Amino acid sequence: MPVITLPDGSRKPFDHAVTVADIAASIGTGLARAALAGKVNDKLVDLSFTVEHDAAIAIITDKDAAGLEVIRHSTAHLLAHAVKSLFPTAQVTIGPVIEDGFYYDFAFTRPFTPDDLTHIEAKMAELAKQDIPVSRSTLSRDEAIRYFRDIGETYKAEIIEAIPAGETLSLYTQADFTDLCRGPHVPTTGKLAKAFKLTRLAGAYWRGDSRNEMLQRIYGTAWADKKSLDAYLTRLEEAEKRDHRKIGKALDLFHFQEEAPGMVFWHADGWAIYQTIKKYISQRVSADGYEEIVTPQLVDLSLWKKSGHWDMFSNEMFTVEADDRQFALKPMNCPCHVQVFKDTLHSYRDLPVRYAEFGCVHRNEMSGAMHGLMRVRQLTQDDGHIFCMENQIQAEAGRFIRTLSDVYRDFGFNDLVVRLATRPEKRLGSDAIWDNAEKALADALTGEGVPFELLPGEGAFYGPKIEFHLRDSIGRQWQCGTLQIDYSQPDRLGAYYIAEDSSKQVPVMLHRAITGSLERFIGILLEHYAGKLPLWLAPTQLVIMNITDRASSFTSEIASLCKKNGIRVKSDLRNEKIGYKIRQHTLQCVPLMAVVGDREVETRSVSLRTRDGEDKGSLTLDQLLALINTAIAQKGRVAETSVSA
Repeated sequence: MPVITLPDGSRKPFDHAVTVADIAASIGTGLARAALAGKVNDKLVDLSFTVEHDAAIAIITDKDAAGLEVIRHSTAHLLAHAVKSLFPTAQVTIGPVIEDGFYYDFAFTRPFTPDDLTHIEAKMAELAKQDIPVSRSTLSRDEAIRYFRDIGETYKAEIIEAIPAGETLSLYTQADFTDLCRGPHVPTTGKLAKAFKLTRLAGAYWRGDSRNEMLQRIYGTAWADKKSLDAYLTRLEEAEKRDHRKIGKALDLFHFQEEAPGMVFWHADGWAIYQTIKKYISQRVSADGYEEIVTPQLVDLSLWKKSGHWDMFSNEMFTVEADDRQFALKPMNCPCHVQVFKDTLHSYRDLPVRYAEFGCVHRNEMSGAMHGLMRVRQLTQDDGHIFCMENQIQAEAGRFIRTLSDVYRDFGFNDLVVRLATRPEKRLGSDAIWDNAEKALADALTGEGVPFELLPGEGAFYGPKIEFHLRDSIGRQWQCGTLQIDYSQPDRLGAYYIAEDSSKQVPVMLHRAITGSLERFIGILLEHYAGKLPLWLAPTQLVIMNITDRASSFTSEIASLCKKNGIRVKSDLRNEKIGYKIRQHTLQCVPLMAVVGDREVETRSVSLRTRDGEDKGSLTLDQLLALINTAIAQKGRVAETSVSA
C-alpha cells in the first residue's frame, strides 16, 4: 500500500490506492477545495490520478506556476467548448498555452467578429458558472481517429493520424464537448470562473504552412484572480501605447513596405541608434579579446548541408542559383566562423579563439509571423563564437556572463531572468559529455552569483544552453542573450587544433549573443523606454534653439562645438515661437533642449531643460559639455541592479 511523501518531507501511509484528490482531502478541506492538479514524482497529473505505490506528491493550486498553466490549458478547452456551443459547425484544431495566456485555432465558414468574441466570452463564463465536471478517458490511436471523424472534427483526426500507431491517447470531456489532450486539467469548469479574458482575433495557417488553409485564431488570457487579470490588462494597454511601430513612425526612425517584406528601411535617426549600439557592442567584445570578422552572406549550399542547417532549416532559407551552382543566403553565421577558424592552423596554446561578427542573416519567416522590428526576414546578429578546449568552457562562460550582465545594465535592464536548458531526449554525444557541459554552465552561473531556473529537455540537440531574459519596464520578458555549447558543428565541418601531444583534436564551439538581433533589440528598447531613450542612445542628444535672430550665430557656434565633442546635436533656427519649438522637440523625445536668447549671448551660456520639463538653469558651455558627457558615461544605469530567476 502506498506511502506518500509530501513536499515538507512528512509521510502519509494509506492502506489502499488513493487519488491525488483523496490525498489533498486527507491533508485538509481548504487544500482540497483549492487543489487543481497534482505532481506525482514530479509529473503533473489530474486530481483523479490514482496512486498505487510509494510516491512523492505535491498538490498544485493556483498559487503555483504549474497551477496557472493548468488553468490556462483548461481555459483554452473552455473557449473551444463555448465556440462549439455557439457555432456547432466550427471545427477545433489546436489550443496551446502560451506566455500569459492561450489561443485556439478554429476552422469556420465565416470570419469571427469582435461581437462574436463578446458572445463567446459570455458563453465561457456561463459554462464556468455551471461547474461542469471534467473527466479523462483513453482511446487507442485508431479509435480516436474514428471518433473525431464521426463527429465531423477532421482537423483533429488529421492531428492524430500523425501520431505513431499503437499509441493510447487521452481525451477530456466536459458536458457535450470532448477534446484530445495530454492534460492535466482542472476537475471542474468552476475552477475557471475567476479571471479570464479573450483578447484578440488573428489568422493562422493550418500547421503553420502558408500552402494550407487559413484558420481563425482566438487569443485569450487567464489568471488566478481578478487582480492579476486587471494588472495584466493594464500592461496590455501600456504595451499598446509603447508599440515600437507607432514610436518608429512618430519619431521617423524606420519603415516597412511591401516591396521588401520583413526588411527594415532605416531612416537617419533610426540608423543613428543602430550605429550607436553596434559601436558600443564592438568596443565591449574587442575588450574581451574577440577578433571582429565579416563573412559572406551568400554561401554554396554544400556548406549548409555539411553543417546540418539544410536538414533542419531548409524551409526558412532563401536560395539562389548562379554559375550552375546553388547558394543560400546565410540564416546564421556559425558555419562561416568555422571556416575562418579552419583557415589557420591552431595549437592548443592559441585557444580560446574568439570571433565576433555583426552578421547580416536572412530567414524566410511566414508573412503572418512578422511583427515590426521584433520578427523580420533580414536581421543583424551580434554573433560570436568561441573555439576552446573542454576544460576552458567554464571560464569562458563566466567571462561572457559578466560582460553580458554589465552590458544589459548599460542599456537600463536591471532585472535579468536566467534559465539553463538541459539535454533533450534526441541529442548528439554521450551522457558523460552532456554531464560535463551542463555542469560547466551551471558552475559558471553559480560562480558569478547568478540564480537560474532549469529548463529540462530544452537544450539544443548538440548541447545545453543558457538563456538570458530581460524584464522590461512593464514586466514583460524578452529572451535576447544566449550561450550554447556545440560539440557537433566543428566536427562535421572538419575543424581541429593541434593538442599538446601533437594529435588533432576537435574544439568545443560556444555560440553566444548579447542582443541577439539588433533590430529586435532596438524594438525592445523603444518599448522599454516608450521612445524616451537615454541620452547616450538618443539619435539627437541635444537641440539648441534661438529666441531671436540676434542669437542665431551663437546658436550655430554652440552646435559646432558640441559636434566637435562627439555630441549628436541639432540647431533649430526657425522663425517660430520658442514654446512651439520646445513642444515639438519634446514630442520628438530629444533628451536635452538648450535655449539661447540675448542674455545667453551676452553671458555665453545656455538655458537648459529636459524633455520631462526639468529646468537645469543657466549653464556655461563647459558646464553643458560636462553635463552631457556625464550622462553619456552613465548610459542607462538609473537604478540599482536586481538579478533574479
